[in-house]
Amino acid sequence: MDVAELRARWNQVLDLLEARDRIAWLVFFDARLAHLENNVLTLDFSDARKFASSHEYEAIRPKHKKALASAIHDVFNVDLIIDELR
Repeated sequence: MDVAELRARWNQVLDLLEARDRIAWLVFFDARLAHLENNVLTLDFSDARKFASSHEYEAIRPKHKKALASAIHDVFNVDLIIDELR
């Protein structure tokens, strides 16, 4: 699978994620798919950071990444590691 294939069905992944965990969906719906290499999906939140405030989700982000990886697995039958540009 490549990032273009993932982009083509990203809304399907997000719809499944929203049905399972709305908070995780809120975390990832604004993410850009930066690249996919060696089963590591890198997400870019640079646009979302323009609205950044003191509300950071570092403590619960691993749970959300797991939920996203699970939704991707169910749509594509591929296990990915979720990473972020920092």
